[in-house]
Order: sequence, then structure tokens, then C-alpha cells
Amino acid sequence: MNARFEPSGPLRGTASVPADKSISHRAALIGAMASEPVRIRNYLDAADTRSTLAAVQRLGAIVEERGQELVVRGCGLRGAFAPRQAIDVGNAGTLMRLLPGWLSFQQGLSFMLDGDDSIRRRPIDRIADPLQRMGARIEAREGRYPPFTVHGAALQGIDYELPVASAQVKSCVLLAGLVTDRTTVTEPVPSRDHTERMLAAAGAPVERAGDRTAGYRTAVGHADQLGLPVVEIPGDISSAAFLIAAGVLVPGSRLVLERVGVNWTRTGFLRILNRMGAIVLTDAEPPGSFAAHEPVADIDVRSAPIEATAVEAEEVPLAIDELPLVALLGCFAEGETLVRGAGELRVKESDRIATVVEGLRGLGADIEALPDGFVVKGTGGLRGGTFDAHGDHRLALLGAVAGLACETGVEVAGMEAAEVSYPRFADDVRQLVS
Repeated sequence: MNARFEPSGPLRGTASVPADKSISHRAALIGAMASEPVRIRNYLDAADTRSTLAAVQRLGAIVEERGQELVVRGCGLRGAFAPRQAIDVGNAGTLMRLLPGWLSFQQGLSFMLDGDDSIRRRPIDRIADPLQRMGARIEAREGRYPPFTVHGAALQGIDYELPVASAQVKSCVLLAGLVTDRTTVTEPVPSRDHTERMLAAAGAPVERAGDRTAGYRTAVGHADQLGLPVVEIPGDISSAAFLIAAGVLVPGSRLVLERVGVNWTRTGFLRILNRMGAIVLTDAEPPGSFAAHEPVADIDVRSAPIEATAVEAEEVPLAIDELPLVALLGCFAEGETLVRGAGELRVKESDRIATVVEGLRGLGADIEALPDGFVVKGTGGLRGGTFDAHGDHRLALLGAVAGLACETGVEVAGMEAAEVSYPRFADDVRQLVS
């Protein structure tokens, strides 16, 4: 499905963005592992998160929809049911990488996971390695691609050092660690910590320590059972980022995004924007904070001229989903914008380095790919044209924002990909410009 986004007048008003996708995945999954029913409010209704609900139901959980609230009646930590057919993760990379952490300690049971064509191109060796060190057995196509099978076993704790910071790999290992005496994951830089917070809220023993020199360590210990209080899902900062970027780039804009999650491990994009001179105001959580809840705040955005910046490797995990927007902003900024240390972008729903560079260059950008990022020379704007989403929801939304801010508009090929995370984006934009 193609959709055209014309140059926009000012975006003005108030909007509520979709519920946080990362937290929704984790709430459904940890709810399915809990011993008592878990109530989840404002669960994201999108393709990826529906895949997670379908997966936990296949494993034996019962999911009841009550208006804006879900009730997940879980199986307990060790009570998952092994279905005969493969569990379909759809396009949900988070589900594909987190779920094996739970399945790995279902002793004597085997679980096959599969997904769409995009998922089948995404490697799983980074979760297979630590799970196999803990005692599970993983069989994958060509040794590293879906479909793959997790054979549950008695696990032992490990101290695992991530070569590249990854919240998904970290979360997988921590979930598996719930049945060990102690399992520790060390990252070179911090990544998003929604899993740790939710496990702490569910009663699991969670410890965090470390620094830039020693690495950032998260440890979990043995948990007999999990039990979550009511989970309130905040607005998704990664979805909000597209409206924030539009508000910064379209002259005369002033908008407020209500009740957005501002966990410091997710607000790296806001810090990058402020460094570029954008006017984005919020009561964000101070870096380094940790609590068994998710902080929420309103975000106030105003259009402003921006300057180029450099994004280095230590910032990448805290802004990984928003880095394509940094490339777009760099087209409008004064100077040269550099992103490096972001090789993780190459194994997302698409190779987001190659596809972002190709897509923006087709709209008139002066942009070059690097092995682990890109460099953009600001030219004051973009011409416009056609932008291929390559089946990637972040790219579909990136093309839409480019259309609002460029000279002649953008035709986004494959806009239906946005259904994964922000199905009503076009409607929200129409409301803000009317």
C-alpha cells in the first residue's frame, strides 16, 4: 500500500501516541510466566504485540480482553505447554529473542519458533550462545536463522559478557536466569532496562551495578514464582519520536505528547535532539536511575533550527530505534551529522543503514553509509520523491515524516508496515495539522 505525505503546515495541539511496544511485549510475556492473573492496561494493539499474545496463548496462558484492559492468566514459571506446531512470532524480533529465555528451562519440552520472511533473515546466534552455555539446546536453520527449536533443560547460572549491548539478548539471558542460583549479564554500555524493572516489580531478585570501566552488570537470582501488580503501559517514546521530529522540522509547530514513557534508557534521542538545538522539554528520568516502575511525562515540542552533531557508540543502545530519524534531521541541520558504532542497525527488520541511506538519498539527501553508521551533510532540507519502506515500520514512518518536512512531498511505498507499531500515524498527523 502506497501513501502520500505532502509538505505540512504547522503541527499544533495535543496527541497521545500508541502504547509502548517494548513494555507491552514484556508485560504479556512475564504475565504468562506469573502464578496469579496479571492486569495490563493500555496494551498496544498492533501486529507485533498481537503476535506475543497469540504466542503466550499457544503456550497455555489465557488472555481476556476487557475494554482497555487485558487479563493474562499465566502458566507459572515452569508450566508452559509445548504446542505441536511452530510458534509464529510474525515480524516481532523482540518476541523471537525474549521468549526462548522462558522456554529454555521447560525441562523435557521442545518448542519451534518461526516467523515471516523478515524474521527468517534475522540471526539468533546471539541468544543461542548464552542459552547453550546455561544448558539448553538450540537447533537453528544454517546454525543461526529461524525457524529454530529450543529444547528445555535444567539450567545453570553463568556470568555472560555481551560483546555488543543489546536489551533483547540481555533480557533473554535474565529470563533464563530466573531458575538459576545467580546469572549475571555485563554490557559495555547500558541498554533499555524494561525487563529488569518488570522482573523487580514481579518479585524477582534483581541487582544492578557497574560503570563504564568495569561494564554495566545486571544480575538475577532464583525465583519460585512471579506476580505482577497492575501494569500501566505508557506511551511509546519510539513512536513519539516521529511526531517529535516532525514538530522540530516543520516551521511554526508546537505540540504536546501526553503520558509518554521517559525511562532514561529510552530517551537518548531526546538528549541528541537537545544537543542539536531542538526545543524539546520534558521531565525525563535522570540517567542511572532504577526503580520497579516506568516513569511517565508529557513532552513539549517546538520547531527550531538545528545544528549537526555526532552520535558515538555509547549513545547508540539508548537511541537505537530513533537513529534513522537522526539521519533525517541531519539533512536539515547545519553542518555534518555523524552516527557510528551502530552496526546493530544492520540486523533490524531491514538493514537500516543501507535502507535509510538509499531512501534518503533518493529524496535528495547528501548521505553516505559507513560500516557501522552513516554521515549526513546538511543541505537545509530535502527535495522529495518516493521512499521504499522495505517492509520496515520504522522506515515507513521515517518516509512519512520526510514528506511532511520536504519541498514536494513523499510517496511512501509499503506504508502498511507502520501497522507493526503506529497504525494511526496518518490520522494523528491530520488531527495536528487541521
